[in-house]
Amino acid sequence: MAGPDTDKVFSGSIPKLYDTHLVPLIFEPYAADLVNRLRPRSLSRVLEIAAGTGVVTRALASVLPESVSIVATDLNQAMLDQASVVGTKRAVEWRQADAMQLPFRDGTFDAVVCQFGVMFLPEKSKAFSEARRVLRPGGVFIFNVWDRIEENEFADTVTSALESLFPRDPPRFMARTPHGYHDHRIIERDLADGGFIASPRIDTVAARSRATSSRVPAIAYCQGTPLRNEIETRDAARLGEATDIAAEAIGKRFGRGAVDGKIQAHIVTIES
Repeated sequence: MAGPDTDKVFSGSIPKLYDTHLVPLIFEPYAADLVNRLRPRSLSRVLEIAAGTGVVTRALASVLPESVSIVATDLNQAMLDQASVVGTKRAVEWRQADAMQLPFRDGTFDAVVCQFGVMFLPEKSKAFSEARRVLRPGGVFIFNVWDRIEENEFADTVTSALESLFPRDPPRFMARTPHGYHDHRIIERDLADGGFIASPRIDTVAARSRATSSRVPAIAYCQGTPLRNEIETRDAARLGEATDIAAEAIGKRFGRGAVDGKIQAHIVTIES
């Protein structure tokens, strides 16, 4: 069955659906938040890991001075391909790379940024060690992670709704991975195990997720994330039915017209 190994697979039609539906639904406000936290810093070279389809990359390229070089990496080449198709306001370097083994020399970057990617990393402390290694002394590592699924209403609603479709083995991707790394103590421990000496600052930030109809978040989650892999592993013919059930559950909870739900994340900032 689908599980942790397929949680990292963003392929096929997922990248385009992810960028079209999920990015405006939940990622854009937190991308702006991350970039605004970097804006006051003196930077010359920035690395983004787990860049996905480039929502943070686009914000970095729009906000940071042109003198700041930006390198955006992701494990999944299909996600980077989608990011490059959308493009940025100025040139950035797109590069396929594994955050567990970054292909850069020590002390290369002033900042390492990661938006909602560390939850997918199999060995968090090893990835954090790599981020620390490529940072210059005094550099900053900044990333965000989703809070527990109950604080993220659309994701929670979709996950609960799919239990009725697959009661013996309900898809748990959203709870297991995107919303599975929210404990402050575990984050602090993994950063320390990765070699960071300073204590991290962790801010919890709530925002709103809005869509024109309940079907938009249903498609976003069921077809634009690796939740799709879990659904199709159980029964590929039922992807449309799963999407319909999710849309109905969102509509029942949030209304039949435009929908508005809470999202919440932790933003972690630590100096090297």
